[in-house]
Amino acid sequence: MKVLIVGMALIASALSHVSFAAAAPREWIPNKDCLECHSDKDLTKTNATGQVTHLFVDASKLAASIHAKTLCSQCHSDLTAKHPDDDVPAKPVSCAACHENQSASYAASVHADALRHGDASAATCKDCHGNHEILPPSSPASPLHPSNLAKTCGECHEQAAKEVQQSVHGVAMAKGNSDAPTCTDCHSEHRIEKLKNGSPVRLAEQVCGKCHASERLNTKYKLPADRVRTFFESYHGLAAQYGSTSAANCASCHGVHNILASTNPLSSIHKDHLVETCGKCHPGATANFALSKIHVDPASGKDLGTTVSRWVRRLYLGLIFGVVAALSLHNFLAWGRKAMVSLRDGGRTVSRMDRSQRVQHMILVVSFIVLAWTGFALKYPDSWLAWSLGGSEPVRRWVHRVAGAALLLVGLYHLAYVIRDPAGRRLMLDLLPTWKDLKDVLTNVRYLRGRSSEKARFGRFGYPEKLEYWAVLWGTLIMGGTGLMIWFKIDATRWAPRWILEVATTIHYYEAILACLAILVWHFYHVIFDPAVYPMNWAWFDGKVTSHWMKEEHPLAVPAPANPVPEIKPETIAESSAQDAPMLE
Repeated sequence: MKVLIVGMALIASALSHVSFAAAAPREWIPNKDCLECHSDKDLTKTNATGQVTHLFVDASKLAASIHAKTLCSQCHSDLTAKHPDDDVPAKPVSCAACHENQSASYAASVHADALRHGDASAATCKDCHGNHEILPPSSPASPLHPSNLAKTCGECHEQAAKEVQQSVHGVAMAKGNSDAPTCTDCHSEHRIEKLKNGSPVRLAEQVCGKCHASERLNTKYKLPADRVRTFFESYHGLAAQYGSTSAANCASCHGVHNILASTNPLSSIHKDHLVETCGKCHPGATANFALSKIHVDPASGKDLGTTVSRWVRRLYLGLIFGVVAALSLHNFLAWGRKAMVSLRDGGRTVSRMDRSQRVQHMILVVSFIVLAWTGFALKYPDSWLAWSLGGSEPVRRWVHRVAGAALLLVGLYHLAYVIRDPAGRRLMLDLLPTWKDLKDVLTNVRYLRGRSSEKARFGRFGYPEKLEYWAVLWGTLIMGGTGLMIWFKIDATRWAPRWILEVATTIHYYEAILACLAILVWHFYHVIFDPAVYPMNWAWFDGKVTSHWMKEEHPLAVPAPANPVPEIKPETIAESSAQDAPMLE
């Protein structure tokens, strides 16, 4: 219900703004007519509850305000020339009529929320900006000038204002430091927000981090430059990033409004108060426990603990690199040795891929790897992918384009191959999906789940190969089409709207992710990690596989023997032995 009321109020405000702008020209009431009465310093109004409202308007202050050229009746648009004789009281002014964006922002603030919940004392526009003598925030006389903000907000938040004025921020502001944060720097401007119980991550990044992660401010005022980074590297920061809302944040240790230097005896992080501060979250904290540091930088710290940690870190980095490198080298050599044995296996006599198919496959493999490498290097310019290309965008761009052209050319060649070459036509026919493929999927699902001992029997190609072949075809068309649009963007916009290129870029990126993951998860399993082919299926290299593998994986593609040997059953042998027994005697 409250949301409905607020929505109706915003709609009414917007409609009044539209009607104000679109209505027929009206005769505005001159300011002098209004000041005939409102220039009287004793002019007041008493409402039904006995509350007295002063209606005096200081003409000199009005003339000095930012609304000096605005007529009274333009803000009080509900009044007519008959006022006040018509006994119609003036309604509250709708600032949204001219300041729509600011009003929409205010509507999401804690002040507006308090008003919606019936708190009539919640701050409105006039409480912060003033009534008739509204001045720009840059004016030292404005209540919104940085030097006056604490006093303005203190009209309602007296205790918080006192604490801010005594804090390092308030003292800096009192000294005329224009970089010192004010109330609105932390709580926002029109969309005033409550920071209590807020996200620790957001507090560190977007509130405190606005200043304490600023290279300019940290350099100018000789402040530590690593406070935000080291917080996120600490347990508290890591727990906050993990989703904890109870982990200590900046304010938990440093305070909220009463932020003081660590050398100040009243500071919550002064050495005499550290046990108490830590004890708020860690009951029973000792003096030794409280000596632990939150903002630890192993690379630059000079205390004993940090120095020892730095050398331990260096030792372990060397140990990790050396051990993992040695283990990796050993396993790579072992895998290579087994792969070579597999390559020289004399049992690989069945032809699986002809030379043309292997060449096409090799061009596809190389172009795909280069495209993935150079494409993701642009998306992640800080990664090793970009570093390996020398950090040169022209080099990356042209290597990507050459690889893309190679992929498209091999795709066109393959199209001609499956149309004109008999082996290509046979390949295409064998790769066409059939109803049997669907049955094979269902059969294998039951087999892989242990519900049946029967697995699918494939011909030359089963659904794993068919699925991958048509996925490659689909991906080549999608990546090729969108890639050409991005490459020749000027030409593309001659026949298509500009937003088409944005969509093409999105498709290009996510199709690349899909293709890479499909290769890693699906193709690599079937040609490398499947125990039946490990350490590698060498058909891509010389086109050969073993007859045993063919019988196991593609039994329907194995031709039956020309003169099959009749099966001799055990009972037949027994009968024959019995008949021959007398002869042996």
